[in-house]
Amino acid sequence: MTRTRYKIYDTIYPHFLTCTIVGWVPVFTRRETVDIVLDSWRFLQDNGRLALYGYVILENHLHLIASAQDLARQIAEFKSFTATKIIELLKAKRVDRLLQQFERLKAKHKDDRAHQFWQEGSHPQQIDGDEIMWQKLEYIHNNPVVRGYVDDPLHWRYSSARNYAGQVGLVPVTTQW
Repeated sequence: MTRTRYKIYDTIYPHFLTCTIVGWVPVFTRRETVDIVLDSWRFLQDNGRLALYGYVILENHLHLIASAQDLARQIAEFKSFTATKIIELLKAKRVDRLLQQFERLKAKHKDDRAHQFWQEGSHPQQIDGDEIMWQKLEYIHNNPVVRGYVDDPLHWRYSSARNYAGQVGLVPVTTQW
């Protein structure tokens, strides 16, 4: 896969990002793997490194809207940390089939590791107004509905839809921007 041409140029704006598992392998079907992602977001928020405005986690990818002083670096560190932790979890649980896939799907130039978990890039799209923000949030929250997993976005637990409906979500999000 070639390197992405998408870049983050203006960090004063939130960005819509997509992080995809290499080979679209379904990993987020296990609560433990999703918890690693959620815990990482909480850590970044608690340490003032990331503002999270919305998210959805599906079985093989996730979308988020976030901002940070150095968003590209924070996303790179998020992906590196979560990949390491999830690979460690899969090894501990002896999920050899998935580990073999991550080994086989690893890009040739990634010779510093045995596995590749995330696809390269996150396709950041700058959000520079309320209309675009609401459009992206609606897309994120309706993703599980469009895929046929639930009938109502509020029924998908791995999403910020509940936060925007005034309910408690799994991760706090900034709903005022």
